[in-house]
Amino acid sequence: MIELKDLNKQYSKTRAVRDLNLKISSGEIFGFIGPNGAGKTTTIKMMGGILIPTSGTVHICGLNIKDHPEAAKQKIGFIPDRPYLYEKLTGMEFLKFIADLYGVARNTFMEKAHRNLEMFTLADWGDELIEAYSHGMKQRLIMAAALLHDPAVIIVDEPMVGLDPLGIKLVKDLFRRLARTGVTVFLSTHTLQVAEDLCDRIGIINKGRLITTGSPDSLKRDLQKEDADLEHVFLRLTQNA
Repeated sequence: MIELKDLNKQYSKTRAVRDLNLKISSGEIFGFIGPNGAGKTTTIKMMGGILIPTSGTVHICGLNIKDHPEAAKQKIGFIPDRPYLYEKLTGMEFLKFIADLYGVARNTFMEKAHRNLEMFTLADWGDELIEAYSHGMKQRLIMAAALLHDPAVIIVDEPMVGLDPLGIKLVKDLFRRLARTGVTVFLSTHTLQVAEDLCDRIGIINKGRLITTGSPDSLKRDLQKEDADLEHVFLRLTQNA
């Protein structure tokens, strides 16, 4: 569902992403972790079609995002870490705006919008201006919007920021449920416990290079530290890289 081939991104004198190769299967929850400045957000923006790679390719559901940007983006539900919201719109108006961008059929929009607002515990806030929402509510609204067009791939940067424990559980359960239906979830996070609890496989990036991938258990075995947590694995690998 997601394939990155020889992906590179150069900013002036800084090479933010170096020769990144990665394949992620249908229905997989993949965690992407690394220190600040490691290249996580740059990679995500290239996957979402926001940044153009210096070299290499991004394929989403078999579509090269450079050659077929609209078709590839139609497959993606993109949830950035700092979403921009039009705060003078109501929640429902914002969902309608996003639905129109993705070509969601008018005869199904209201059903999907109400379903998603209910799912993210925003049903009572659909007609309220977004400026009245808390940070966590805004984050949940962005997720509700990203799922309106039933994407095959979800790309999400720091999904748990600003969420309370109930919101975190809601999002974890949602991602697991979507993965069971074949949706691919690419999750970048600094919260190592979330990655360990949720992800089928984890990739660790440092200084623009993908230094290892594997399940949480396999990463521990590789260090011969099966009783360690993911934080121990992460620190050992990134400090030695």
